[in-house]
Amino acid sequence: MEVHHHAHTARKKWTHYFWEFLMLFLAVFCGFLAEYQLEHKIEKDREKKFMRSFIEDLKSDTLFIDRYLTSKEQKIKEYDSLIWYLNSPDPDRYGGRIYFFVRQLTRIPIFTPADGTIKQLINSGGLRLIKNQQVSDSIMAYNQATNRILLTQTRQEDEIDEIQTLTGKLLDPNILETMVDGETISPPAGNPALRTRTREFILDFIYAVHQLKGSDKMSAVRLKRLKERAVGIMLFLKKEYNIK
Repeated sequence: MEVHHHAHTARKKWTHYFWEFLMLFLAVFCGFLAEYQLEHKIEKDREKKFMRSFIEDLKSDTLFIDRYLTSKEQKIKEYDSLIWYLNSPDPDRYGGRIYFFVRQLTRIPIFTPADGTIKQLINSGGLRLIKNQQVSDSIMAYNQATNRILLTQTRQEDEIDEIQTLTGKLLDPNILETMVDGETISPPAGNPALRTRTREFILDFIYAVHQLKGSDKMSAVRLKRLKERAVGIMLFLKKEYNIK
């Protein structure tokens, strides 16, 4: 009678299981590292994209500020001329010029910052992408500076309302009607007289012009500082993010 011997499968050593576990662990870990690196690269790319966009916004602001300041310089000269005419012994002698300058008082250029990138950074949580605290601080400081200028412009709206009320009492509205054609304001025909030459009223009007002039000067000073800040931030960001 034949005797059958059962084959026995050799038991694996514990070291075999250890290496299997180690290889599996390394595979998972390397996958995690690869995913982390990819996510990190995506965030760095997004951060750099935000900075490129912010730099373009700053460029837009500086160009606007240059045009704005040139306009403000001319506006302040007009304020000074108007005050001089109103203070003259016979304001009616300069009626045509007074009508022209007064009618232009409310045509004030408004600074509108290119703040699309800043709003996106704040509203979408994009600031968390910025690891450099100095970069983040410079962006927020710029945003605060623009908000101060916008606040000054908001206050000017009340001053303009006061000017508009007084203008209707100082000048003949029928003459004013002939001076406006769309966005164009032209000097009146001839030398029209003022509706009133009462010294107290003239002084009230001069005070209103003085207030508007003061706000414009304040805006001009703040805009010059804002431009200097914008130029400095652009140079800093280009160096920090290697942007040409």
